[in-house]
Amino acid sequence: MTEAKQPILQGSGGEEEESEESSRRESVGIFLSIIKRNPLYLLSIVIVFGFLVYSLVVGLDPKILGYNPNIINVSHNFRPPSYIFPFGTDDVGRNIFLAVLYGAPLDAAAGIATILFSLGIGLLFGATAGYYGGALDELIMRITDIFLAFPGLVLAAAMAVALGPGMINAIIAIMVTWWPIYVRIARGETLSIKQNNYIVAARAAGLGRLQIVVSHVIPNALTSMVAYATADIGNVIILFSVLGYLGLGAQPPHVDLGRIVYDGQAFIQFAPWISVIPGIIIFIIVISFALTGDLIRDFFDPNMRR
Repeated sequence: MTEAKQPILQGSGGEEEESEESSRRESVGIFLSIIKRNPLYLLSIVIVFGFLVYSLVVGLDPKILGYNPNIINVSHNFRPPSYIFPFGTDDVGRNIFLAVLYGAPLDAAAGIATILFSLGIGLLFGATAGYYGGALDELIMRITDIFLAFPGLVLAAAMAVALGPGMINAIIAIMVTWWPIYVRIARGETLSIKQNNYIVAARAAGLGRLQIVVSHVIPNALTSMVAYATADIGNVIILFSVLGYLGLGAQPPHVDLGRIVYDGQAFIQFAPWISVIPGIIIFIIVISFALTGDLIRDFFDPNMRR
């Protein structure tokens, strides 16, 4: 009997491997078709990946660049962009290119830290509210409504003022204001997910509510929220830059892109490169994250697979 069953087991395993291989080929085909339809997606992936890798490397060891962005040389002040100074210099001769290289990782850290925190809080409370319902759902939703009643920028700025200027305080201020929308998204996803047959089967199998939420609801809700979260990193970077522009972000000797833009405002008429170039860098980063989020959304869209 054992010998008779062996070919069946091997055949079953071979069918599973073929199915997985077919699924991989299908996924690659969908990805390539999306890229072919919009080549900007490929450019955005390259920019986002390069930005994140660079920010990680420099964030772990800023000395790897080997330069000090705060070196002052008044004999080089207000130099326009050139071969020696690609982004020009400011009023005291600081190299804007070096300042951007040192400041960009701080913006990346703010964006990633805020999104990871918001995703965690949103999935935990949103999935709990959506699955359990009742009074717990009402309580969580009313708390999120209180935060959502205030404009995000105003609330973040007020929190940053209360905490005091500084990069960490600015990130904390953004985190406090950013999580409610993720709770609402996760709750909506959960209300849809819990009607699926596999959730009904899990209940019939005797799994408890908490186990179902952790093992079935949260992983499936996370998949659909990744696209939004990726695009949202750019929005966080904008807000962090605004706080830096207001003087509430990184403090000397550290710099962030928003602070660099602010420092050049007084000289915008005769030295526009001081503010304009860092502003363009922020714009490119934000648009790249938005396009990458759209790519992820299209990839997981069931209509694409059909």
